[in-house]
Amino acid sequence: MLRHYRMFAAYNRWANAQVYAAAAELSDAEFRSDRGAFFGSLHRTLNHLLVADRIWMKRFTGTGEAPATLDAVLYEELDALAMARRAEDERIIAWTGTLDQATLAADFTYVPVTQAIEITQPLQPALAHLFNHQTHHRGQCHMTLTALGKTSLSLDLIYFLRSEGHEWMSSGPLN
Repeated sequence: MLRHYRMFAAYNRWANAQVYAAAAELSDAEFRSDRGAFFGSLHRTLNHLLVADRIWMKRFTGTGEAPATLDAVLYEELDALAMARRAEDERIIAWTGTLDQATLAADFTYVPVTQAIEITQPLQPALAHLFNHQTHHRGQCHMTLTALGKTSLSLDLIYFLRSEGHEWMSSGPLN
């Protein structure tokens, strides 16, 4: 599973870059236009993705910023949001590179933003959630872009593997 999560961290960075490149082609009005996604606009959805990643990474590592609400807008401008996204993606990649099997199997405890209760669970399913959550909301970004009349994005994992993810196409060492 270590290799699997490291691949997802690399894929996550690649897929986010595709979405942000498409967002950069939008007018400010389009970027902020509510197109019916859970968080409304591409602007708010991309902010939510960064918020959620920061919350989970704070839970996982004990370091970093953890916004208090899931709908926080951390950055109003796309350029600043994109820079923060790239930094968070690199942080996720670096952290997954430090994991070992014992850490994945170990429990950790956190308090959700949405409920004031302690939850203790193994790290592995929570890490799977982190990447699944990214994919879920990137799908909403895709929907928002197509609702704006923009070209569909090819975000399937296999496209990453065939382009920039060649190292994950063979069974190699866990690095």
